[in-house]
Amino acid sequence: MASKKLLDMLNDAISREMQVSIQYMWQHIMIKGINAQAIGPVFRQIAIAEMLHAELIAERLDYLGSRPTTQPAPINIGSNAREMLQIDTKEEEKAIAFYKEIIQTAEKENDYTTKKLFEQILSEEENHHNTFSTLLED
Repeated sequence: MASKKLLDMLNDAISREMQVSIQYMWQHIMIKGINAQAIGPVFRQIAIAEMLHAELIAERLDYLGSRPTTQPAPINIGSNAREMLQIDTKEEEKAIAFYKEIIQTAEKENDYTTKKLFEQILSEEENHHNTFSTLLED
C-alpha cells in the first residue's frame, strides 16, 4: 500500500492541477489585447488537459484507498498576456520538479502504476512549459 507521504503528494498534485486548470481557463476568458485571439485558445486547451490530469490522479488516489481533495491551490491570473505567461511558465516549472519527486517516491515504494502515470503527466507538463515559454519570446 502507498505511504502517507505518497498519498499526500498525490493530493497536492490534484490541488495543483485544479489550480492551474481554473487559472488557465480564467486567463482564456480574461486575456485582452492584440494577442488575445492567438493566446486565449492555448490557455483553454491546456486548462482542459490539466483538468484531465486532476481526474487521472484522483482516480489513482481513490484506487489507493484515499480521498481526493476538492481544494485547488491559490489561483493567480495576472493582469496582461505577458504576466499571465510568466506566471504559467513558473507554475509548469514547479509541476515538473514536483512530479519528478513523485516519480522517485513511487519508484522507491515499488508503485509502478503511479510512477508510469506521472511519467506521462510529466511529459505533458514539459510540453505546456515549452508552449508558455515559447509564447513569452519576443
